Amino acid sequence: MADTIKKIGVFTSGGDSPGMNAAVRSVVRACAFHNIECVGIYRGYEGMIDGDFITMNARSVKGIINKGGTILKSARSKEFRTKEGRKKAHQQLIKEGIDALVVIGGDGSFTGAMIFNQEYGFPVMGIPGTIDNDIFGTTHTLGYDTALNTVVEVIDKIRDTASSHNRLFFVEVMGRDVGHIALNVGIAGGAEEILIPEEDLGLDRLVESLRRSKKSGKSSSIVVVAEGDKIGKSVFELKDYVDQNMEGYDVRVSVLGHLQRGGSPSCFDRVLASRMGVKAVEGLKEGKSNYMVGLKNDVIDLTPFDQAVKGKSKINMELLRVSDIMSI
Repeated sequence: MADTIKKIGVFTSGGDSPGMNAAVRSVVRACAFHNIECVGIYRGYEGMIDGDFITMNARSVKGIINKGGTILKSARSKEFRTKEGRKKAHQQLIKEGIDALVVIGGDGSFTGAMIFNQEYGFPVMGIPGTIDNDIFGTTHTLGYDTALNTVVEVIDKIRDTASSHNRLFFVEVMGRDVGHIALNVGIAGGAEEILIPEEDLGLDRLVESLRRSKKSGKSSSIVVVAEGDKIGKSVFELKDYVDQNMEGYDVRVSVLGHLQRGGSPSCFDRVLASRMGVKAVEGLKEGKSNYMVGLKNDVIDLTPFDQAVKGKSKINMELLRVSDIMSI
């Protein structure tokens, strides 16, 4: 198999995350090191269908390791979800002489790659890029560490205002189905409560907890809410409920939104991206396919796509216990 991999295509798909550019850089330079041609594919699967390709070499990726977002752009492709769309994509890859693919993205991107591999036997390797850290088979996805640092910095600034005005702030962070970001930044930012999808605190328990905090002498509070939390229909519903059932706080809401996904990647994410890119290329070179590159116990390892897609990343229960103790 090693001799048959002459040209590798690399693309970013789904949402962007800090570290994607560093991963593209790593894939391109690992290809150059092993004398494999590398082709960048713009706009993910959509660009693959359109044949939107660019030849890349070691110099093509200079000066991008520190940049957030993705120079290859990203897009969702409805057409690739159809057999006809995947057939067009395959024809474009064969026409370009591409032998294998490295996809940098999340579970949706990996599902597409897995189906493509099943239909055409096309070698694929995945690198997890999403700030939510919601992919099984890796302790860290690209962008997660950067997002944590970004959010903690914002919470520190919000606390300055909260303490100055005796305010209660609900700070909503990303985390559609998992509370990794909320739990970690809540502890690091000294939040009084952390609301995550994995733990249903309940509105009454939330108010009771806030009352205890106020009785203990706290004049301001920060509550970190994962966007996928199930207590209320929205963070604004939480605000209204607390307004109606608790006196003495001026309640405000801060939805951090997409600022969490931007910015220059942290040192950790840059190093992780570099390690993952090398592993992806060398894995393909060794004849492996249909795997996701992940970090396990500080070792770069491979997880089959079907496990990465179907498995569920679990919240750290020790952190939940720590958060309860810290909020006293």
